[in-house]
Amino acid sequence: MKVPPNFSGVIAPVLTPIGEDGAPDPDRFIEHAEWLLEDGCTALAPFGTTSEANSIGLDDRMELLEELVDAGIDPAKLMPGTGTCSVADSAMLTQHAVDLGCGGVLMLPPFYYKNPSEEGLFRFFAQVIDEVGDDRLRVYLYHIPPVAQVGFSLKLIERLKNEFPGIVVGLKDSSGDWSNMKAILEAFPDFELFPGSELFLLDGLRHGAAGVISATANVGARAMRRLYDNWRGPEADAMQAEISALRKTIQSFPMIPTLKALIAHYRQDEGWAEGLPPFTPLPKAEAERAIQLLAEQHNFRLDFAEAA
Repeated sequence: MKVPPNFSGVIAPVLTPIGEDGAPDPDRFIEHAEWLLEDGCTALAPFGTTSEANSIGLDDRMELLEELVDAGIDPAKLMPGTGTCSVADSAMLTQHAVDLGCGGVLMLPPFYYKNPSEEGLFRFFAQVIDEVGDDRLRVYLYHIPPVAQVGFSLKLIERLKNEFPGIVVGLKDSSGDWSNMKAILEAFPDFELFPGSELFLLDGLRHGAAGVISATANVGARAMRRLYDNWRGPEADAMQAEISALRKTIQSFPMIPTLKALIAHYRQDEGWAEGLPPFTPLPKAEAERAIQLLAEQHNFRLDFAEAA
């Protein structure tokens, strides 16, 4: 009997709003997280790539996670990013998430040194898991070779699954390579695989994926959730075509600054456009072009006064 997934559905890697002091703004962060859950997200993955996590200090990451839980967001719906290049830092962030009751953590491999051996990668994760030493821990591997340039082979996934059963339970695949996702789904049917883009949502679901963890869920979760809820229905292919077209338009612009520009525009809050260095706001003319193009081609708008 297949065990029900710990996470499933549409998960947003939550954008991090920046205050006038140049630090993450907890009030707007909470407001956005709550809106995402109202708009169709089944769970949230703060402190991933889209969250600019690697530009946020460890203390700030832990404080923001506490703020989400203190605001009443169910920690079982949180999958914070805890992977860094250090075993000690990764273990600290992971332990903190487990202590808060988070449903899982999303862990990058140590990415600074390129071409590490599989033995070295295995030891990194083994040491983090052993240091945390808690059966409540659920680890989701974060495979994003286009950015990290370090990834997870099928052999390494199998070894981690076998060595830590019930702890290493899933993977976010942001490779953009459907053949890799399909190979993981076929090799490990009990593994919770999440494509990192909605471009692969329907194909993924048809092959046993648990859902999707997508940057554009920050502005498009409702349509993704509709497809997730109805993927066996007759309109599924048309729904997929619609969300794929929107995704392709958005990603034709710089992803994170564009998502922030869209929220800034529709919230009428210019501060939302700010990022953490090395990111800078999308230039005004480019932001206006993105907003106009999305509205004209996809009838895109955001209504923060109401959610699904």
